[in-house]
Amino acid sequence: MSVTQRKVPAHVPDSLRDELWSPGFEDNPYPTYSRLRDDAPVHRVPAPLGMDIWLVTRYEDVRQAFNDPRLSRDLRKVPEIMRALKLDDIRGAISGLNMLATDPPDHTRLRGPVAKAFTRRRVELLRPRVQEITDELLDRIPGGEEVDFIGDFAFLLPVTVICELLGVPVEHRDDFRAWSTEVTAPTLTEEGAQRARAGSARLHDYFRDLVGERRPAVDLSIPPGSQPDLVSALIAASCQEERLSLDELVGTLTLLLVAGHETTVNLIGNGLLAFIRHPGQLALLRRRPELMPNAVEEILRYDAPVERSTPRYALEDVEIGGLTIPKGSFVFLVIGSTGRDAGQFAEADDFDITREDNQHIAFGHGVHYCLGAPLARMEGEVAFETLLRRFAKIELARPDEPLALRRGAGGLIRGIVSLPVRLSTT
Repeated sequence: MSVTQRKVPAHVPDSLRDELWSPGFEDNPYPTYSRLRDDAPVHRVPAPLGMDIWLVTRYEDVRQAFNDPRLSRDLRKVPEIMRALKLDDIRGAISGLNMLATDPPDHTRLRGPVAKAFTRRRVELLRPRVQEITDELLDRIPGGEEVDFIGDFAFLLPVTVICELLGVPVEHRDDFRAWSTEVTAPTLTEEGAQRARAGSARLHDYFRDLVGERRPAVDLSIPPGSQPDLVSALIAASCQEERLSLDELVGTLTLLLVAGHETTVNLIGNGLLAFIRHPGQLALLRRRPELMPNAVEEILRYDAPVERSTPRYALEDVEIGGLTIPKGSFVFLVIGSTGRDAGQFAEADDFDITREDNQHIAFGHGVHYCLGAPLARMEGEVAFETLLRRFAKIELARPDEPLALRRGAGGLIRGIVSLPVRLSTT
């Protein structure tokens, strides 16, 4: 479907800006996003810490902005923002020195050693092990009793997989969850920024020590792509052709651990909730299991696990959607809004697992496209295939109680803190 061209208004109503901070927005942001796309698709809003931020909400504008080199991901190019966020100490930077927080050519150099581990072919080789982990986790869930789907399954599956890929002890996963929660705390308040810096420092220290312990055992005659795990591969890369610094190595490992499970936790949790709220679609998927890949794509579009992109910084004046974003501005691309853009998707507010040509951008677009996307998709497919095969009935355990939603990292992440359900075999 072609994108509908719509006029951009010159004035943003205060009432619309106020909705972004209203209690109901966190529960269901999509009506507000619809108004923003129609009335203020590119707009500036005040944020805590004394900074204004720009939000971009239409599909085509966001897609183009992902590829605009004038919108930088590298905080080192905007020292005034680093000072405002108190990120002068690199250990305090949420992302540190990694591929997500750099522009080419540094981005290309940092992404290279990791990308080889996440090709579609190599990810498919992991499917049997992901199935084993899924079965082991679901074996522990008592049928017909209340369980927390997030804590008892949706978190444990991807964090176990990424720990095994990295080569870090799975028994530390509770620590990883606590530190990841801190790292992804809302950062546009002083309290949130302090939590994020604390979590980042803990992960930095953990991986710095792990690299120091592991480095002597790495056989540098083996190329990075043939090492037994990602920690060893990155250590080898740091000593061989890629020449990663210690800060870059630690920053990359931190990113892989956090991003390697956060997105999938939310994909699985948001997806199950969507199916519970749309029982007709769940019944359809049971009848037509061949729709599973389509269903995962529809979950990603309908309730994206990443609500906003990581921030970008305008290196010069940038025109988007007919408005000029001034040099030095802080820009968020609202991925969650793009999935509901009626200019791109027919019946955009409907959850429809038969949707065709689902060109969502839930994993980003361009050079920063999520390299873990094939793994997240495969984990989602295995999770839902197994749930539907093993449990005839899936329902909320407390249907009348509101769910605690999680919007961490300054609104970047959209997920569920706890999802009480009953999974029954009959």
